[in-house]
Amino acid sequence: MSASRGILAYGAHVPYRRLDRAEIAAFLGTPAGRGHRAVASFDEDAVTMGVAAARSALAATGPDAAGPDAVWLSTVAAPYLDKTNATVLHAALRLDGSVPALDFGGAQRSAVGALRTALEAGRSTLVVSADVRVGRPGGPEDGGGGDAAAAVLVGSADDGPLVAEYLGGATATAEFTDRWRTPGDAHSRTWEDRFGEQAYAPLGTAAWADALAATGLTADDVDIAVVTGLHARAVRKVGSSLGVAVADDRSGDVGNSGAAHPGLLLADVLDGAEPGTVVALVVLADGCEVLLFRTTDALADRRPVRSVAAQVADRVDVPYARHLSWRGTLAIEPPNRPAPNRASSSAALRRTDWKHGFVGSTDRTTGVTHLPPSRVGIAGGAVDDMDPAPMADAVGTIATFTVDRLAYSPSPPVVFAVVDFDGGGRMPIELTDVDPAEVAIGDRIEMTFRRMFTADGLHNYFWKGRPARG
Repeated sequence: MSASRGILAYGAHVPYRRLDRAEIAAFLGTPAGRGHRAVASFDEDAVTMGVAAARSALAATGPDAAGPDAVWLSTVAAPYLDKTNATVLHAALRLDGSVPALDFGGAQRSAVGALRTALEAGRSTLVVSADVRVGRPGGPEDGGGGDAAAAVLVGSADDGPLVAEYLGGATATAEFTDRWRTPGDAHSRTWEDRFGEQAYAPLGTAAWADALAATGLTADDVDIAVVTGLHARAVRKVGSSLGVAVADDRSGDVGNSGAAHPGLLLADVLDGAEPGTVVALVVLADGCEVLLFRTTDALADRRPVRSVAAQVADRVDVPYARHLSWRGTLAIEPPNRPAPNRASSSAALRRTDWKHGFVGSTDRTTGVTHLPPSRVGIAGGAVDDMDPAPMADAVGTIATFTVDRLAYSPSPPVVFAVVDFDGGGRMPIELTDVDPAEVAIGDRIEMTFRRMFTADGLHNYFWKGRPARG
């Protein structure tokens, strides 16, 4: 008898920056609702947020756990076309070259489709979903959208303790056009609300009934349902018809994060669930997908360090004009400095462990850690006598810093800090998610994978420091 399958670990990433919807109303003079939406910083995109969520999920499995057999990334806001985006995650997570990295893209449904496929496949798979929601100023996507990422490590009980067993599910598919965006367009367009509501309601009813029948459950057996999709009226109608409690959709403090939202809300529910809780995931996107899970006793020991609620509470507001400039909607005067040259693909390949994995080197004789890695020991002068020194999870202390208002940056000023890492290693690092007026010597710093800049269509990814929060 084959081992049961389900969720081995999970993680989520909610950006530190938020937009108060009252800012939209003040800026445009039109109603924009209440609460906040999550805003990816100028140096974040679907890939970097996916890395953050994936690191959170893998950290929950412990340092000695085996890595996934595959990594899949789903997003409708892919930084690259004609290039696999998941390979950047693969490199940042330092996965073995035998582990395939694949993109599931093009539509919102691809994210939950990737999760279902992984649950029904035969290998352990890290399923990552991320989205950056961009809409016209004043439109529903602008204020109601949100930026986030989620990661779910799927496998069997043979791969490790399951935090949630997959009980089964069902799907309902139909062809209708309620949302679309043609290649080259920056914004999605939608049909009228009543049409989407009429199209989705029967699909949700059918998929829900089929899922309960396939698993032998009744609505009374389901403790809580996550119901999500980009059509708000349809989501409310289907949710109210299920006959079970429906989880908070985080629309008031994150916004709808599109492809990432099913995983984000599932993570939010798992953060507070007790063992034996039956959770339904209902996703409306070009049809309906229903997945049913039952949490286990292992959940308490394998939760992420930072819950979704903790990340939501840890925020700083960003002005609306800055949000628009970060998304490219509002063109502002660029820095009066030469733009950076494009990153070298050949150099990046040669130094991928450093550039993507943030791996230094430690002198075997003296124990000195070199950042960046070096072939020659700085103390003893030994050559090629080094051990790899993975530093992505290292925490350090600011020894000194400077606020540079002249250096090129899409969002000046730039804060550079010299960081002394616990256990050895020192280097100057650009800081992010920080207020320049609040930086101080002695602050604790952790590392985060970000996009440094984009030149000639090439994204230059590397690691930055940010204040260690929780």
